[in-house]
Amino acid sequence: MQPRNMSMSGVVDLAAVKAAGEAKAKAEQARAESARTGGVGAVAPSSLVIDVDEAGFERDVLQRSAEVPVVIDFWAEWCEPCKQLSPLLERLTQEYNGRFLLAKIDVDANQMLMQQFGIQGIPAVFAVVAGQALPLFQGAAPEAQIRQTLDQLVQVAEERFGLTGVAVDAAAQGEETAPAPVPAGPYDALLEAAVQALDAGDFGGAVQAYKNVLSDDPGNTEAKLGLAQAELLGRVQDMDPQQVRQEAAEKPADVNAQIAAADLDLVGGHVEDAFGRLVEAVRRTTAEDRDAARLRLLELFEVVGPDDPRVTAARSALARVLF
Repeated sequence: MQPRNMSMSGVVDLAAVKAAGEAKAKAEQARAESARTGGVGAVAPSSLVIDVDEAGFERDVLQRSAEVPVVIDFWAEWCEPCKQLSPLLERLTQEYNGRFLLAKIDVDANQMLMQQFGIQGIPAVFAVVAGQALPLFQGAAPEAQIRQTLDQLVQVAEERFGLTGVAVDAAAQGEETAPAPVPAGPYDALLEAAVQALDAGDFGGAVQAYKNVLSDDPGNTEAKLGLAQAELLGRVQDMDPQQVRQEAAEKPADVNAQIAAADLDLVGGHVEDAFGRLVEAVRRTTAEDRDAARLRLLELFEVVGPDDPRVTAARSALARVLF
């Protein structure tokens, strides 16, 4: 694949004056608040490069981009040019010392993000500045060209948005990764106890039984699915369906009312209605309300299962309203 250079000249057009002013004001406000509260301090060099997935994209990329430019490296294990470009981007990220972050996204595991960015081939590199996605280049570009593009990116981020990056403590090692716990298994008895609790209507007991399994084996698929179902049933057991639906109809902007109604929709078998209600809530709301609706939608995805086509469709709809 031949590199296809994407000029940074479009940044000014994408970043309208009003949006730039608002983003700059928010960045300055965030810095002032951080200084007032003592801030989070300098980050370790290892924190400048992060792996990002669909679930964490809003938090790790969109929200962080209000403080520091985030460069996105779309890659895959089978992509030979990626094996040349990714290490170069990681080295340059360290060299630029906090002027931007590098988010690495495996397209095989996060195809929705690949589709939303309109990527036709990899490697592909984008940046997100103050919530706005900017194409940088595609293919294994020469280092000199990449440096020039990154220089333009950090200049635009600083001059138009007031984003000067994050402080880096070269002596810091970052958080140590704890060794993965060894599954104690087998978990047949605990899982059976959880099922019996569900059948008896003891949703609290089922939740605790599933959590006991997950505390030792966080990747246990059966326990994760069971926990999501038990928590859902526990939330709706004391609801008055008529009252919940009436409040949701009368208060379309009330995110809590919409979340409660979505839970009832799912329990009643109206999967697409539940997903659609929460996608619309995400579209309507901002800040904490928006995050609450998004997180509940992700929880309901777990109840239905990631391979269900209705989940796939709802993920795409969620991406459209987020981006």
